Amino acid sequence: MENLELQKKANEVRKGIVTAVHSAKAGHPGGSLSAADVFTYLYYEEMNVDPQNPKMENRDRFVLSKGHTAPGLYSTLAHKGYFPVEDLKTLRKLGSYLQGHPDMKHIPGVDMSSGSLGQGISAAVGMALGAKLDGKDFRVYTLLGDGELQEGQVWEAAMLAGHRKLDNLVAIIDNNGLQIDGKVDDICSPYPIDKKFEAFNFHVINADAHDFDDLRRAFKEARETKGMPTAIVVHSVKGKGVSFMENKAAWHGTAPNDEQFAVAMADLERIGEELCQK
Repeated sequence: MENLELQKKANEVRKGIVTAVHSAKAGHPGGSLSAADVFTYLYYEEMNVDPQNPKMENRDRFVLSKGHTAPGLYSTLAHKGYFPVEDLKTLRKLGSYLQGHPDMKHIPGVDMSSGSLGQGISAAVGMALGAKLDGKDFRVYTLLGDGELQEGQVWEAAMLAGHRKLDNLVAIIDNNGLQIDGKVDDICSPYPIDKKFEAFNFHVINADAHDFDDLRRAFKEARETKGMPTAIVVHSVKGKGVSFMENKAAWHGTAPNDEQFAVAMADLERIGEELCQK
């Protein structure tokens, strides 16, 4: 898919995120928006998946380790065709299958229930190791938050992945620099992220989370890396695409009110119109 088409898809994903969180009056827009381009690239370009056959045996697996950004994953899955886009408005509603965190038993396209930070990458490592033991050639992708790196379980999982040379595993770190309480380097600095993963025997790539050429380069390099897992540190803007949310920690877990929703959607409509004129 051409970059312009990917940009348009990502903008639609962002609209879905804002719509879902506004409808729920709860949720996590900031980190969902920062990862929207990564979600879009994974599902439209990188991964071997089929919305018509979500349990396809040889599909690539994705684990949302930072499970609170479920609105980003749900919007991507909906636009990809796993379930109706209209259902995004049922996020967190009583009786809806779209819970506040991913649920593998009820949501088509979700490979692992997640939400407790640190645990998702452990599941992804298990999937990648299982593929190696079974002689399968699918790949496993997991998305972590930079604040999530403060969890010790992340590094236990990384240690095993590096030791077992899991070159079918890609850990993507959404490095937007903010977590619920403020700046990650003020609260408990994970930096230097790249050097830490290198110490655990990962091949490390830095990339711009909002540049599809750079994402394409990074994922191509990951595919070509043999004998060790890859960590892609994507440098992103929290709240990307919504003027008043960008680089604001307060929007980590806050839903927009009606007035803010209108402004956010106007921002995204304007971006969409600009993309259509290119």
